[in-house]
Amino acid sequence: MRILHTMIRVGDLDRSIAFYTQVLGMKELRRKEYPDGKFTLAFVGYGDESENTVLELTYNWGVESYEIGTAFGHIAIAVDDVYKACEKMRAAGGKIIREAGPMNAGDTIIAFLEDPDGYQIELIARK
Repeated sequence: MRILHTMIRVGDLDRSIAFYTQVLGMKELRRKEYPDGKFTLAFVGYGDESENTVLELTYNWGVESYEIGTAFGHIAIAVDDVYKACEKMRAAGGKIIREAGPMNAGDTIIAFLEDPDGYQIELIARK
Protein backbone atom coordinates (compact mmCIF):
# COMPACT_ATOMS: atom_id res chain seq x y z
CA MET A 1 0.00 0.00 0.00
CA ARG A 2 0.97 3.63 -0.48
CA ILE A 3 -0.67 7.03 -0.31
CA LEU A 4 -1.75 8.10 -3.82
CA HIS A 5 -2.82 11.70 -3.32
CA THR A 6 -4.22 14.30 -0.97
CA MET A 7 -7.20 16.32 -2.17
CA ILE A 8 -7.77 19.98 -1.37
CA ARG A 9 -10.59 22.18 -2.65
CA VAL A 10 -9.58 25.39 -4.40
CA GLY A 11 -11.52 28.52 -5.33
CA ASP A 12 -9.65 29.35 -8.56
CA LEU A 13 -8.06 26.38 -10.31
CA ASP A 14 -5.77 28.35 -12.63
CA ARG A 15 -4.50 30.50 -9.74
CA SER A 16 -3.81 27.39 -7.65
CA ILE A 17 -2.05 25.56 -10.48
CA ALA A 18 0.10 28.64 -11.07
CA PHE A 19 1.07 28.67 -7.38
CA TYR A 20 1.93 24.97 -7.18
CA THR A 21 3.86 24.97 -10.47
CA GLN A 22 5.51 28.41 -10.46
CA VAL A 23 6.13 28.91 -6.73
CA LEU A 24 6.61 25.32 -5.53
CA GLY A 25 8.02 23.90 -8.77
CA MET A 26 5.52 21.07 -9.20
CA LYS A 27 4.21 19.95 -12.57
CA GLU A 28 0.62 19.74 -13.65
CA LEU A 29 0.26 16.01 -14.29
CA ARG A 30 -3.32 15.85 -15.55
CA ARG A 31 -6.63 17.67 -15.52
CA LYS A 32 -10.16 16.52 -16.24
CA GLU A 33 -13.51 18.29 -16.27
CA TYR A 34 -16.67 16.57 -15.07
CA PRO A 35 -19.55 18.62 -16.55
CA ASP A 36 -22.26 16.40 -15.09
CA GLY A 37 -20.83 16.91 -11.60
CA LYS A 38 -19.82 20.54 -12.24
CA PHE A 39 -16.24 20.11 -11.04
CA THR A 40 -12.69 19.87 -12.39
CA LEU A 41 -9.82 17.83 -10.97
CA ALA A 42 -6.19 18.72 -11.53
CA PHE A 43 -3.29 16.67 -10.22
CA VAL A 44 0.07 18.30 -9.45
CA GLY A 45 3.29 16.88 -8.07
CA TYR A 46 7.01 16.39 -8.34
CA GLY A 47 6.89 13.17 -10.30
CA ASP A 48 4.75 10.60 -12.03
CA GLU A 49 1.73 9.39 -10.07
CA SER A 50 2.83 5.77 -10.48
CA GLU A 51 5.71 6.38 -8.07
CA ASN A 52 4.94 9.61 -6.21
CA THR A 53 2.26 10.97 -3.92
CA VAL A 54 0.57 13.99 -5.54
CA LEU A 55 -1.97 16.70 -4.77
CA GLU A 56 -5.45 16.62 -6.23
CA LEU A 57 -6.81 20.14 -6.65
CA THR A 58 -10.61 20.02 -6.80
CA TYR A 59 -12.46 22.99 -8.24
CA ASN A 60 -16.23 22.88 -7.74
CA TRP A 61 -17.59 25.21 -10.40
CA GLY A 62 -18.89 28.46 -8.96
CA VAL A 63 -17.41 28.01 -5.46
CA GLU A 64 -14.82 30.71 -4.81
CA SER A 65 -13.68 29.89 -1.27
CA TYR A 66 -13.81 27.33 1.53
CA GLU A 67 -13.32 27.29 5.27
CA ILE A 68 -10.20 25.27 5.88
CA GLY A 69 -11.28 24.20 9.36
CA THR A 70 -9.34 23.49 12.51
CA ALA A 71 -8.48 19.85 11.81
CA PHE A 72 -6.27 20.48 8.75
CA GLY A 73 -2.64 21.21 9.55
CA HIS A 74 -0.33 21.61 6.57
CA ILE A 75 1.33 20.02 3.57
CA ALA A 76 5.03 19.27 4.15
CA ILE A 77 7.73 19.45 1.47
CA ALA A 78 11.40 18.53 1.91
CA VAL A 79 13.93 20.97 0.46
CA ASP A 80 17.73 21.03 0.45
CA ASP A 81 18.03 24.60 1.77
CA VAL A 82 15.01 26.20 3.45
CA TYR A 83 16.54 29.70 3.40
CA LYS A 84 17.20 29.58 -0.35
CA ALA A 85 13.81 27.98 -1.02
CA CYS A 86 12.09 30.85 0.80
CA GLU A 87 14.00 33.42 -1.25
CA LYS A 88 13.11 31.67 -4.50
CA MET A 89 9.45 31.19 -3.57
CA ARG A 90 9.07 34.78 -2.35
CA ALA A 91 10.56 36.03 -5.64
CA ALA A 92 7.99 33.88 -7.49
CA GLY A 93 5.13 35.49 -5.53
CA GLY A 94 4.88 33.06 -2.63
CA LYS A 95 3.59 34.36 0.72
CA ILE A 96 6.01 33.32 3.48
CA ILE A 97 4.15 33.27 6.80
CA ARG A 98 6.99 31.91 8.98
CA GLU A 99 10.53 32.71 7.97
CA ALA A 100 13.16 29.99 7.76
CA GLY A 101 14.76 29.03 11.05
CA PRO A 102 14.98 26.32 13.68
CA MET A 103 11.69 24.75 14.73
CA ASN A 104 10.34 25.40 18.21
CA ALA A 105 12.06 23.09 20.71
CA GLY A 106 14.29 21.56 18.04
CA ASP A 107 17.02 22.22 15.53
CA THR A 108 15.40 21.19 12.25
CA ILE A 109 15.19 24.19 9.90
CA ILE A 110 11.64 24.88 8.72
CA ALA A 111 9.52 27.65 7.19
CA PHE A 112 5.87 28.03 6.25
CA LEU A 113 4.16 29.61 3.28
CA GLU A 114 0.53 29.88 2.30
CA ASP A 115 -1.13 28.96 -0.98
CA PRO A 116 -3.76 31.24 -2.59
CA ASP A 117 -6.59 29.50 -0.69
CA GLY A 118 -4.89 29.76 2.70
CA TYR A 119 -3.52 26.21 2.94
CA GLN A 120 -0.22 26.15 4.81
CA ILE A 121 2.84 24.48 3.33
CA GLU A 122 5.77 23.60 5.57
CA LEU A 123 9.25 23.52 4.10
CA ILE A 124 11.54 21.14 5.97
CA ALA A 125 15.31 20.86 5.54
CA ARG A 126 16.42 17.45 4.30
CA LYS A 127 18.64 15.71 6.82
